[in-house]
Amino acid sequence: MGDIRRRGAVALGVAGLVAPLTLALGAAPAQAASCTTQTGPYQKQVEKFLGRPVDGRQSAADCKATKAFQTKHGITPNIGYAGSVTWGVMDLMNKQKAVGNNPNKDGKCPVNKGRIACVNLTLQLSWIQDGSTLVYGPVPVRTGRDGYETRTGLKQIYWRDIDHVSNIYNVPMPYSQFFDGGQAFHSVGLSMWNPPGSHGCVNMTTATAKKYWSLLKNGDDVFVYGRKPGT
Repeated sequence: MGDIRRRGAVALGVAGLVAPLTLALGAAPAQAASCTTQTGPYQKQVEKFLGRPVDGRQSAADCKATKAFQTKHGITPNIGYAGSVTWGVMDLMNKQKAVGNNPNKDGKCPVNKGRIACVNLTLQLSWIQDGSTLVYGPVPVRTGRDGYETRTGLKQIYWRDIDHVSNIYNVPMPYSQFFDGGQAFHSVGLSMWNPPGSHGCVNMTTATAKKYWSLLKNGDDVFVYGRKPGT
């Protein structure tokens, strides 16, 4: 999010970047930042997701694999504990994968608007469609955390700035496409599953943000719906 000084720009809203999923952090055991020996409440689910033997008991190998996953996606504390946040991210990944190539199966994103960028907050997915034709995606995205939710409804891209820098957070927001006050599509150098989420913007990988930049223009519609888990 940044200082928007363009004709016709709407008032700056609270937007996103910082730290898919704002889930209640389970009470992980107090441990040094190494590897915990304690079994977590989602031990079996985490073991299955990671392709580990599913016995519901923490092992050194289980901890190492879980810790690597946590480190990759910015989940803290990254001590290999199979808690609610770790399983929540994994569960979301499973649900995203299950969508396949039919993200608008429920028909909630309008098909009568021509080209439109859709954002499903519940599944933390976005895609671009033209009528009922899928143009790009679906791709995982990272939306607003609790208290800074990405606002729902039908919107339009009104300003694009490829090299935008937020004057509030003093962070770069490459390939910014603003669609609701200070809320925009833009790239970040974080995992899309890094909790708890943005300050309202729809975060994307660099590759996705570049593709959105090439496929969208000012005046194109954006439809945001659903509710991000934990908000």
